Amino acid sequence: MCGIVGYIGKDEATRYLLRGLKRLEYRGYDSSGIVTVTDAGQLSLVKSTGRIAELEKRLDESPIVGQIGIGHTRWATHGAPNDRNSHPHVGGNGRLAIVHNGVIENHESLRKQLEQRGYCFTTETDSEVIAHQIDFHLQRFEIGDDPSADDYASLIEAVDGALSTLEGTFGLAIVFRDWSDMLMVARRGSPLIIGVGEKEYFVASDSSPLVGHTSEAITLADNELAVVTRDQLRLTHRDHGHVAPLVESLDQQAIDIDRGDYEHYMLKEIYEQPKAIRAAMAGRIDHDAATAKFGGLNLSTRELRDIRQIVITGCGTSWHASLVGEYQIETLARVPVDVQYASELRYRNPPMSDDTLLFAITQSGETADTLAALREVKRKGYPALAINNVVGSTIAREADGGIYLHAGPEIGVASTKAFTSQCTILALLSLYFGRLNDMSIEAGRRIIGQLEQLPDKVEEALQCNDRAREIAERLADCSSFFFLGRQFNFPTALEGALKLKEISYIHAEGYPAAEMKHGPIALIDEQTPSVFLLPPGHVYNKVLANIEEVKARGGPVVVIAGEGDEQAASAADMLIEIPRVEDFLQPIVCAIPLQLLAYHIAVLRGCDVDKPRNLAKSVTVE
Repeated sequence: MCGIVGYIGKDEATRYLLRGLKRLEYRGYDSSGIVTVTDAGQLSLVKSTGRIAELEKRLDESPIVGQIGIGHTRWATHGAPNDRNSHPHVGGNGRLAIVHNGVIENHESLRKQLEQRGYCFTTETDSEVIAHQIDFHLQRFEIGDDPSADDYASLIEAVDGALSTLEGTFGLAIVFRDWSDMLMVARRGSPLIIGVGEKEYFVASDSSPLVGHTSEAITLADNELAVVTRDQLRLTHRDHGHVAPLVESLDQQAIDIDRGDYEHYMLKEIYEQPKAIRAAMAGRIDHDAATAKFGGLNLSTRELRDIRQIVITGCGTSWHASLVGEYQIETLARVPVDVQYASELRYRNPPMSDDTLLFAITQSGETADTLAALREVKRKGYPALAINNVVGSTIAREADGGIYLHAGPEIGVASTKAFTSQCTILALLSLYFGRLNDMSIEAGRRIIGQLEQLPDKVEEALQCNDRAREIAERLADCSSFFFLGRQFNFPTALEGALKLKEISYIHAEGYPAAEMKHGPIALIDEQTPSVFLLPPGHVYNKVLANIEEVKARGGPVVVIAGEGDEQAASAADMLIEIPRVEDFLQPIVCAIPLQLLAYHIAVLRGCDVDKPRNLAKSVTVE
């Protein structure tokens, strides 16, 4: 959630800050703001409710100058999204300003203490507490408004002391009125990256704002504090003192964030899925051994061969992909799989045998609950691997090993290509574990052939776009939907319902089709469509019977079926045909019409498809 940018160098800071905030807007768009430090040693602050465009208008009306500055785009956690609660927040008598990602869990008790000391709060946020707490510690160290060079070490000690009182998570950037030649950056649980330039540094909460400005970057670790001037960066760790910064090459894939000719990022990313699936499989198929291969699992073949249980954890769309993986791995590899919500697993203590392996799935690699679940499982000594899309992300760094999706940046809040890429990786893992166990070489070759056809099948599925739009025009005014599937396509039904909820604000529920008659069927009427997933398979006739149960009660029925399926065409009120694939790949192909249906309904309802209300792309708070 939320996005942070910062700059110190030889150029006007607002140029980079504003451009960077536009690239980070998908992380939060309730409000935004920028503060710079002028050459005269003053803080100049502009902030606005709404999108970055509103902030840009205010900056056009009231330009601010300075070669040091920080900015923020907000996803509200504490306090309503308004000008008053927007970041940056000013501390004390205006001697410093901060921008903050994360949640301060003890903010209420700190606020009371600060109020008793005479501090006045102007916002409802937990973040303002940080600004005043830092100012209080500056006073404790008797650092005045006109500091000398001798106060420099005390400044760092004072800030570090203030941060040590905070409970919770933060990614933090700080500028000071009286130190107009530096900024500070600190992290605990919320990502921050510092781009290295020539007598300039760039700060961002992910790599996309840095691309085009620098090719080198430093990723802060938890409990690190960076003091940045134009000439140098000094890094300290709460427990280890001074540490040498690790400068790495910047992942340049983040540059591809242009919408091109597409109206929305979501539509662009839907159409990028064949390419993303090819990228997910590239270099990962071993034809000679009829298996998959992965370079980053960091476990020996013998260790993987001894795995007797796999736990998969994720949130939202990644959890749905995890459920698909459960069906794939148990069917193809015959290894038991337990799928857990990461937000539940982090606080549970489920019994796991010594031969258990965890896969944590997250698009961003920064999802707070998934990261916490991975850390808890690692703490207990189990091997913990990651499946994620962002090179150098926190989960990628902390996992024992893992697999990158290589899907390219996903900007639309509603995940599309990440879901199908995750399902593709899980299909490859199913092949891999199957061949480690009792899958024959002939079966492995057959599965490889099916996987290699998958990108072309997804290309064919995208041809249903016009039909999805026609059905959307008929159903856009409905207020509730059901999405129904069985076996491999039950998780796909959950994902279809989530897509519709996320971007159109229509109530939608996903169920195993047979479960309708155990309660939900009471809600069926002429205004409640049911979207059935009916590809060929061993439960085909069972799903047909479930369709008839809904039709008997007057509910409109949309059917997603294999091309040329006359029975499905007869049963459906509205039909979308898709290419036929094997059952373990059906969730990937079936997801395409569901994504397009949700997209067109949202557009017809006038919703902001890429930036749906109350949501942000990367959930870095609990």
